[in-house]
Amino acid sequence: MQLDRARSPNRDVTNTVDVTCTRQVYREVRLLLQRHYPELPVIQLKSAFRDFDRLYRGEYPGFHACDTTYHDVQHVLDVTLAMARLIDGYQLRHQQDGLSSDMALLGVLIALFHDVGYLRRRGDTRHRHGAEYTRVHVSRSARFLREYLPRIGLASMASLAADLVHFTGYERSPQEIAVNGRDELIIGYLAGTADVIAQMSDVAYLEKCRDCLYQVFEIGGIARQRGPDGVERVVYESALDLLEKTPTFVDSVLQQRLDGCFDSVYRFAEDHFGGSNLYMDAVRANQRRLQAALSSRESARSSAEAQLFLT
Repeated sequence: MQLDRARSPNRDVTNTVDVTCTRQVYREVRLLLQRHYPELPVIQLKSAFRDFDRLYRGEYPGFHACDTTYHDVQHVLDVTLAMARLIDGYQLRHQQDGLSSDMALLGVLIALFHDVGYLRRRGDTRHRHGAEYTRVHVSRSARFLREYLPRIGLASMASLAADLVHFTGYERSPQEIAVNGRDELIIGYLAGTADVIAQMSDVAYLEKCRDCLYQVFEIGGIARQRGPDGVERVVYESALDLLEKTPTFVDSVLQQRLDGCFDSVYRFAEDHFGGSNLYMDAVRANQRRLQAALSSRESARSSAEAQLFLT
């Protein structure tokens, strides 16, 4: 599998924003929101990005640094930038009945802290790696939002944020998440969509599935799962097996989650970008790249040949 050499692995789909740099992403997000909301509370937004940076570095009181290489700073900043762009596109299309500044800010904060549940709290002696929280990381993110938002003067948003962050995970189905009205539902759909399109459009998405995500699944109890009958079943037997199953997974997510549960709100990226959808274009490019790699090795079954696929 060959990376797109025209795009830096640290940059977003436009190849202009370094999504490993909190400061750059904060600046882009702030400018996008201020385009529609001159009254935006910049102090709270800046504080949130500052604290996010401290959290993931291990400098925030009570937390260890991020140790999951898939759900890392780059992923979260990429999702947050995608969320701001989707909000921008939504506002451009709904200029007469768009989202309030409070809802837009809430959406960005949900994106920024949607994976904080992977971070280990200091004093937790039962877990040695953040990936062990895979099954419950969204609930842990919800807990953090309840605790954190009041600290930056946004207590009124805390409970709602804790509910809506569940649109980014699988602990609750979207239909089970309590919402009041269209705007809350839209923020939930946008957050869930941003999480999907940011990671699947990453220029190194396939390599990260191979090198990082399989390890998370192993540690988090996803690769092998015990059923109600007590029998353990193998879901992914290896990183290669995960890659071979990725095309089916991506198709399912696009059809059932993005187009189904989230009502195709990814289309608002077209409004942001002025007609094209760079996120979905990159997702499809990754699909083609993986299909080509799998097809070229369809008859490769020996361990030596499989190893070549993984290099």
